Amino acid sequence: MYLLGIDLGSSSVKASVVSATSSATIASAFYPKHEMEIIARSAGWAEQDPENWWLNTKLAIRDVMAKSEIQAEKIIGIGISYQMHGLVIIDKDQNILRPSIIWCDSRAVNVGDTAFKKIGQKRCLQSLLNSPGNFTASKLRWVKENEPDTYDKIYKIMLPGDFIAMKMTGEINTTISGLSEGIFWDFEQHNLAEFLFTHYDIHQNLIPDIVPTFSEQGRLLKSVAEDLGMKEGIPVTYRAGDQPNNAFSLNVLNPGEIAATAGTSGVVYGVSDEIKYDPESRVNTFAHVNHDQHNPRLGVLLCINGTGILYSWLKHNMVYTDVDYDEMNDLASGVPIGAKGLTILPFGNGAERMLNNRDLGCHIANLNFNIHSNAYVIRAAQEGVVFAFHYGMEIMKNTGIKPSFIRAGNTNMFLSPVFRESLAGLTGAVIELYDTDGSQGAAKGAGIGCGFYTTFDSAFSNLKKLMTIEPDNACRDLYEQAYDAWLRQLKLHLP
Repeated sequence: MYLLGIDLGSSSVKASVVSATSSATIASAFYPKHEMEIIARSAGWAEQDPENWWLNTKLAIRDVMAKSEIQAEKIIGIGISYQMHGLVIIDKDQNILRPSIIWCDSRAVNVGDTAFKKIGQKRCLQSLLNSPGNFTASKLRWVKENEPDTYDKIYKIMLPGDFIAMKMTGEINTTISGLSEGIFWDFEQHNLAEFLFTHYDIHQNLIPDIVPTFSEQGRLLKSVAEDLGMKEGIPVTYRAGDQPNNAFSLNVLNPGEIAATAGTSGVVYGVSDEIKYDPESRVNTFAHVNHDQHNPRLGVLLCINGTGILYSWLKHNMVYTDVDYDEMNDLASGVPIGAKGLTILPFGNGAERMLNNRDLGCHIANLNFNIHSNAYVIRAAQEGVVFAFHYGMEIMKNTGIKPSFIRAGNTNMFLSPVFRESLAGLTGAVIELYDTDGSQGAAKGAGIGCGFYTTFDSAFSNLKKLMTIEPDNACRDLYEQAYDAWLRQLKLHLP
């Protein structure tokens, strides 16, 4: 028996077929082979076409099924991971009414900030564990204010993973974890945040039915099954945002455990059993995949928008076209810690939550034409992302998250020795890298949701650790000096 996991990112959609019995990944595929387009019609905007997500999801599924060479009827469950915070709106016929306003879009910052002030900081943080900020609820209010004709046609709103599930099953539903990431959930009342809906003048009936994260959430439609070469009726049994799912895929489920990613955006995600929040709402608290009213599991999330997207931008715009990421990492390894004074602030991908929703843009400082080559720029970029991680992790300590170790998948920027050694050296945390990713995690989530795995431990019994990176204490002073220089540059751009 096998499980199908889908991971909808902002760059591509990845699908994996995982053996339910051995947990081995049989095959994986992703589409498109180039990065999906992000539409920016105005400064600070970021949109994507959900139908393009669905097209690439179908291409990835067809490809992975062909590669796996398994019989379609042996798939017993489908799990979905997705880019968080996006707004998808549909009419009664399940037609999309406008492009999705995705996670890195910052148009609703003022909407959320105004609500935070008018409702009151204490009420928001105690009930929502966050400011309304630039999250999905505020994006929906933006649509109501700026596109009223479109708003009036809305039947339901969805998160990106809800949309993919709808296209597969025809069912429209969502989860508590998803609603919390959209800042629709009241943790005190354990229900929809009525006071926020009232303030935004948004109808609660726009929210889909709520289903458990691990549960049967719909079954594959006959027409979709025929299109994908699969069997009608396969259940979708798991759904989670990409960061809770990444933590889940690393078996990070209990208080004190930490997961990290460094893809397009960078995230540190710690699990807590205490309902705490950052008073300035610079880090966010959401319901984790295994959260329960009587057994709380909250994910405290630090998100940095400008991480891997900076590295991608360098590759496509500032290095030779035939140089790949591995070669860029090699170039960075030949440059000393601190890049001889070259400093990069990686904040060029929208408003940064940990900077109080300011959109600073990316800044390169102290560039010397006689000293610094491409290799120095690459090193400074990687260090800039590490320094941003450290800056945010210092904020997370206020919520009780104090990482002594960090688990991550062996992918994206964690493939770089400079990145992972710098992160360990500066934070003092041991880094553990595992052979897993979001699509594999989604597949295992499906295994729990369909009842094949009866415990989390059984789902992760074969999780493979690839390497451990210990902090190099001999270099600690050099990392701290470079961080202090970076921090001085950051403070020049903050009020």
